[in-house]
Amino acid sequence: MAKFALLSEQETRRFGRALGERLRPGDVVGLVGDLGTGKTTLTQAIARGMGIGAPVTSPTFALIHEYRGPIPLFHIDPYRLEQPEEIEDLGFEEYFERGGVVIVEWADRVAELLPPERLTLTLTMLEAPPDAALDTEAPRLLTAEATGERYENLLAELAALPQLKALGKAAAP
Repeated sequence: MAKFALLSEQETRRFGRALGERLRPGDVVGLVGDLGTGKTTLTQAIARGMGIGAPVTSPTFALIHEYRGPIPLFHIDPYRLEQPEEIEDLGFEEYFERGGVVIVEWADRVAELLPPERLTLTLTMLEAPPDAALDTEAPRLLTAEATGERYENLLAELAALPQLKALGKAAAP
């Protein structure tokens, strides 16, 4: 497990781009966090890091958005579903075998349907400094949990990047 302090939207995007540059076909990233914690912003940055130029939007109402790129991105958002099983009717499990990267917002709502090996990123709002003008600039804590050797190595690689090291030090207790 690693923690990163994302003190601005720019730092959230920096983390996301760095992650996106390192993702491979078949990778699964689960995003967890309350409304407004930056899950879609992080996904947009991951897509940029993956070389996807199309605008990335929240699939809350569509449930699944697909993006073409050097590696396809499948962005899934089960927020509106009442039961995890409802997403199975959409061919949810098939996305894990389509040779793309799968990002699932609200991953905690469908955790039992996700592959056991994955990277789970939990975003939590931190107390904003008094001079912060917008929620987008409010600091967040990103807690990254890797399950499986592939994701443990990926997380170690991210934590060692010079542009992300300071974010990890800022999050240290």
